[in-house]
Formats: sequence, C-alpha cells, structure tokens
Amino acid sequence: MKVILLDNIKGVGKKDEIINASDGYARNFLFPKKLAVEANAENLGKLKNKQDSAQHKKNVEKEKAEEIAKKFKDITVTLKVKAGDNGRIFGGVTSKEISENLKEQFGIEIDKKKIILNETIKNLGVFNISVKLFEGIMGNLKVSVIN
Repeated sequence: MKVILLDNIKGVGKKDEIINASDGYARNFLFPKKLAVEANAENLGKLKNKQDSAQHKKNVEKEKAEEIAKKFKDITVTLKVKAGDNGRIFGGVTSKEISENLKEQFGIEIDKKKIILNETIKNLGVFNISVKLFEGIMGNLKVSVIN
C-alpha cells in the first residue's frame, strides 16, 4: 500500500515521502498514530501543492538574498569603538555588533550567525567580511572600525 508520511520515522522514511508499506503496518500502526495517510488522489494533490508552495518560498528567499548581496557591494558599515593609542580596540567587534549596526544604518536585517568572522576584530581599520545569505549565495560586506 502506498502511503504519504506525515512525520520522520526512523528506518522508514522522511516527512512528505511516498513509500510502499505493508497493509498491516499501515492500518495497524501508521494510520492510528497519524504518522501517515493513504496516497490517494486527494492527498497526492495536497502534497504537490505543499511542495510547490515550499519551492516558491525558497525561490523568493533566494531572490532577496541575491538583492542583498548586490547592496553589500555599495555599502560600508561603520562601527565607532573605543581604542588605545596603538589602534587596539578595548574588547572587540563581534558579529552581533555588525548585525545591529547593519540594521541601524541601512535597514538590512541579517542574523548574526550568518556573518562569518574567523576571529573577533581587535584593531581599527576596514575589513572585508563574508556573509552567508542563502544556500550557495555569499555576500562580501565592508566594515569600517573607527575610533
């Protein structure tokens, strides 16, 4: 019997996957526990609509990420920090501070986890930082740290 899984089941399959299950397993275990539904025309149509909707959402997010990557080429985020005479910063500039200043200065909201810093910035100057915007789309952002 063909069934559509409604949840991930270890050793059986993943959510929204169509599998062949034995009649007894489907009727006595999967259906009563609401882990699967029968793969009839109605349920297959719902699954297709759900997958099309998810694909459309993914395409829209990808377009937004490409747009933001283009904006990054023209902007420089400026961070004002306290520093000593030798140009060393008291503390350091973290991805959280970069994210907050990017939102304040340009209205672009990027999660701090997507900003790739190999180590905390501890000197004054201009730095090029990579930002993972979407699967396979990286943006390069200039960050100017001033006193």
